[in-house]
Amino acid sequence: MNFEDYRGVWVFIEEKDGAIAPVSLELLGAGRQLADKRKTELAGVLIGENIGALAETAFEYGADKVYVYDSPIYRFYRTETYMRAMLACVEKHKPEILLYGATSTGKDLASAVATDLPTGLTADTTQLDVEEDTGLLLASRPAFGGNIMATILCKKYRPQMATVRPKVMKALPRRPGASGAVVEECIPLKEEDIRTKVLEIVRSTTRHVRIDEADVIVAGGKGLGSPAGFKVVQQLADTLGAAVGASRDVVEAGWVDHHRQVGQTGVTVTPKIYFAIGISGAIQHLVGMQNSGLIIAINKDPAAPIFQACHYGIVGDALTIVPMLTEAFKSALERKEEADAGKV
Repeated sequence: MNFEDYRGVWVFIEEKDGAIAPVSLELLGAGRQLADKRKTELAGVLIGENIGALAETAFEYGADKVYVYDSPIYRFYRTETYMRAMLACVEKHKPEILLYGATSTGKDLASAVATDLPTGLTADTTQLDVEEDTGLLLASRPAFGGNIMATILCKKYRPQMATVRPKVMKALPRRPGASGAVVEECIPLKEEDIRTKVLEIVRSTTRHVRIDEADVIVAGGKGLGSPAGFKVVQQLADTLGAAVGASRDVVEAGWVDHHRQVGQTGVTVTPKIYFAIGISGAIQHLVGMQNSGLIIAINKDPAAPIFQACHYGIVGDALTIVPMLTEAFKSALERKEEADAGKV
């Protein structure tokens, strides 16, 4: 394998309901930094039906070039069709680095492509960098149950590939009117040659609170002692109109549902305010919330790692402190309501 043949940073641009998935915009921001460091171009790969117009959005968020596979056969995501398109594009144009969002689609596609090329794949990456001279991708992620951060290299194969968790990277500010090169690609695929068929798309009817979209999250951990103790988290969240989050230990103990779990094996969140109550701050949890705007920690252990990651910390018994905070917020909100009513 001649590494000199491989150039450029690519992002798989995932389309969802006619728009680019937010994680892909975030990856374009991260990819732009890697490409600039390597003094090379940033390209996106768009696969779908009637998705050509989305290339303009990719340019506005940092891409120099977009490879487009636009056909009815790509209307729905199927591993086989998308994998064939991506393999053909990689083998033809040879990128040095290829990034995917760690979504159900991105993870499925990345693993299939990595197996067939073959090359390495770092999953659920939370930090990215590249060696300017060698081009080695430095893909870091928690390992050994979240106890350490491991930086993984792919020294012998190209392209170097990684899936990146949503919300851990930041999209660049939009540049309206930015343009780039659109490369229309096509491979000979017939529906009768594809082994899987999409008969129907059934949208989930279960309504869960999307904690990854919340502006304020009140999260609790095993330091609250019991499901009864965890109720103080819910009470504070209700007062603030916030979403409820939880650590992995709380979810595994059955105190709350899995969709509320924050961390490496849960959801990555970036709220404006994050309350970490009775949460020790293991790295597995920190990688899921460390980019929050304001982190407030309450823990009775002054040596808890969460105090190294928070902006404000309170050392003490959460079962005593949180109810006091809840009452203080209630009083402040009531005064605000009275003041607003007096202005009308």
